[in-house]
Amino acid sequence: MSKVFKYLLEDEQATVSMGRLLAQNITKGAIIYLYGDLGSGKTTFTRGVVQAFGHKGKVKSPTYTLVEPYELANQNIFHFDLYRLADPEELEFMGIRDYFSQQSICMIEWPEKGADFLASADLELTLEYVAQKRKISIMGKTPKGQEIVERLLNTVNA
Repeated sequence: MSKVFKYLLEDEQATVSMGRLLAQNITKGAIIYLYGDLGSGKTTFTRGVVQAFGHKGKVKSPTYTLVEPYELANQNIFHFDLYRLADPEELEFMGIRDYFSQQSICMIEWPEKGADFLASADLELTLEYVAQKRKISIMGKTPKGQEIVERLLNTVNA
């Protein structure tokens, strides 16, 4: 049975900080699915990850472009937002498989809209509202993902 990392995020800054914490624990080739309602903090969380790898500019949701690439000194990160995807087959036309490599990290919002065109996730991350706060749940779906969850649990419980 997979362990799940759960944490209550007080505000936007806590969400960014949790993204930074994940960035310290993920490795190249990680594929992360991000679930949650509109406005639940998926892009905010991604901002923390991208900034932790050295990005200084804005991190915006790629709602209309489908993918926002961040080619950084030590890491390529591809942030996908599939919310407006009309047909999963569009992913094949854009060369989605080329993004999944051992040299990049892929963060995918609304992965359920990608059907069978996406690589399997190492981590499934869910953000949900709890009163005025957000709860994050991170589940490892592969051995690599389970190792990441274990490191998060050890870091937060240390």
